[in-house]
Amino acid sequence: MKTALSAVAVAAALVLAPLAGGPFAATDDSAQQHGRFSPEDRAAFLDARIAALKAGLELNAGQEKNWPPLESAMRDLAKERWARFAAWRERRETGNDDTAEVNPIDRLARRSEFLSSRAADLEKLATAAKPLYDSLDDAQKRRFAVLFHRSMGRGHWRQGRREG
Repeated sequence: MKTALSAVAVAAALVLAPLAGGPFAATDDSAQQHGRFSPEDRAAFLDARIAALKAGLELNAGQEKNWPPLESAMRDLAKERWARFAAWRERRETGNDDTAEVNPIDRLARRSEFLSSRAADLEKLATAAKPLYDSLDDAQKRRFAVLFHRSMGRGHWRQGRREG
């Protein structure tokens, strides 16, 4: 009985924590935090994520030759993402963000354009990653799955909601 009550109390605390005004209050969402980073901060975080991926893979000499295309693709993808975010933020701050006035069909068209662009970006990344991934042993592939997912930044997938 005590265990059930404890579980309910913990669940209630987790649900209500964002509403509290104290130390359990939710911090700013990732978009707000992302906007506070300077370009130097973003570059440093990207460098760290890329370095963590490379260090975790422990590439041998033969695999090293497949690393530069992946790193370049990851950097290009990040630059494009930052540019889209900056453009979105600029539209928002200048009042030129007309998403409130867009009809459902225009919204679908915008979303389609965004998703097509995102699909092309991910295709470039997959093409760059494939030779390296194919050269990895099973242990490296397991680490790649975890580290690559984390290196891509989990929150950035939500960015499309603001753009379309």
